[in-house]
Amino acid sequence: MIKKHLMLQILHSDAHLVAINKPHGLLVHKSMIAADASEFAIQLLRDQLGQRVYPAHRLDRKTAGVLLFSLDKETDSLMQQQFMRHEITKVYHAIVRGFTDEEGVIDYPLLNEKGQSQEAVTRYRRLKTAELDIPSSGFSTSRYSLLEVTPLTGRMHQIRKHLAHIFHPIIGDRPHGCNKQNRLFLEKWNHNDMLLHAVSLEFTHPVNHENIVITAPYQASFQRMLDLMEFKDLA
Repeated sequence: MIKKHLMLQILHSDAHLVAINKPHGLLVHKSMIAADASEFAIQLLRDQLGQRVYPAHRLDRKTAGVLLFSLDKETDSLMQQQFMRHEITKVYHAIVRGFTDEEGVIDYPLLNEKGQSQEAVTRYRRLKTAELDIPSSGFSTSRYSLLEVTPLTGRMHQIRKHLAHIFHPIIGDRPHGCNKQNRLFLEKWNHNDMLLHAVSLEFTHPVNHENIVITAPYQASFQRMLDLMEFKDLA
């Protein structure tokens, strides 16, 4: 039997760049720490386009949304430089436990793979809130916030670790999230995805120098949780 491969949603395409809406659970490329995976964004996109592609940045396996690729080495080098210089604006949406402050900046260093401390800064803004009639952790209801999150640095799992640091972990995050909430979503709604979505990338095109803004619609599981929670305007 021939396996039906995933068709990736193309968000932007030109002679030098292509962006996709990466689904939750799809690895960008092969990884020794995810030996269970058999499909990868870089191979799927290569086969879909019929040409080699170069990932301009990374998204966690569990994170969905805008993922940018270059179509040649020269463009890839230029895009890598923009990311390293923090010239690209990345915006995410996240559904987290509890009511957060209306806005805030998380300035909290994180350790890299070698155990070295690195500066890490994340800005967030609360968009909406939801309160469900489900008892949780000694409270009669369960509260959630929909956040707009902008990482000002690019550390591994930065958004996930920073939101956990301020005690508002992302729903569906493992290992940085709340086990009780993750279990609730799995048992009550059969939901297992991490609710973090890369909404947009904004940058200067490395070849024609135009301002580019690429946005990605929510994946179905994220939209389902938004609909279920009936998020309201700011509380």
